[in-house]
Amino acid sequence: MRLLHFVMWMFPMGFMVLGAGMLSGQDYPNKPVRILGGAAGGGGDFVARQLAQGISGPLGQPVIVDNRSTAFLAAEVLSKSPPDGYALFIGGNAIWIGPLLQKMPYDVANDFSPISQLVREVKVLVVHPSLPVRSVKELIALAKAKPGALNYGAVGIGSGSHIGTELFKSMAGVNIVRVPFKGGATTIAALLSGEVQMVIADLGLAMPHVQSGKLRAVAVTSAEPSALVPGVPAVAASGLPAFESTGVTGIWAPAKTPAAIIKRLNQEIVRALNLPDAKEKFFNAGVEVVGSSPEQFAATIRSEVSSVGKVIKDVGIKVD
Repeated sequence: MRLLHFVMWMFPMGFMVLGAGMLSGQDYPNKPVRILGGAAGGGGDFVARQLAQGISGPLGQPVIVDNRSTAFLAAEVLSKSPPDGYALFIGGNAIWIGPLLQKMPYDVANDFSPISQLVREVKVLVVHPSLPVRSVKELIALAKAKPGALNYGAVGIGSGSHIGTELFKSMAGVNIVRVPFKGGATTIAALLSGEVQMVIADLGLAMPHVQSGKLRAVAVTSAEPSALVPGVPAVAASGLPAFESTGVTGIWAPAKTPAAIIKRLNQEIVRALNLPDAKEKFFNAGVEVVGSSPEQFAATIRSEVSSVGKVIKDVGIKVD
């Protein structure tokens, strides 16, 4: 009888100790960590691999990049993964903009636990040199004077160039006609040929032509000027005070992942991002290190969902 009492007393205590250890993340991690992401070779893949290299040592475990055919598929896999910190996911704006345009097999707000915004991709508003504008104010004035006469180039529906320009149009109250293209390079080619007059473009595609004088950089799309594009003002400082449209790349764990694990991951990730060597690599790749708290990352997503959702509704944007 005494033995039975002893066993009944010991096992609940054992479970209590185990549960406390799991919740506190004291034994985390004790096996390899996976970072789910989209197809290999893209910008998100570069970020994932740099980050994996930076946090594997401090975590004391291998951190493996697990590429899927699309970021949407990777997000779906994360939504079905155990909330134990061993499956993470890196993705960008499309992950929360996609559900505004069509049904997705995941819910960003309910299926994911944000860990940190990792980097920010600044874009640049460029125009053909023949366009008589050198500032956002002049561009808006011209567009208002000639409604429907200007064209802008953009990759597919929901892309950064598309949503960013529609946000610009909405805030400025102008009518600039969208011309769709299959890729960023063909969009820039159309701008160079004069087929379109403006593009909100990736720095890597646009800046070589700006530097050669074939295109004119009017403004960057970040809330403030960027060291990536010295001397070019922000849209927000030159015509539309509240405008911001940047590429956001962040990392999540499954919903209900213990807070202690989220905290540990956030600390190691922010530390790794801010190492001088890492910051230099990201800068040279054309992105700015952010390294936010989970709360800041969640707030960034909510803000963009609100602003972009309004534009999508007002303009009537739908997937073709």
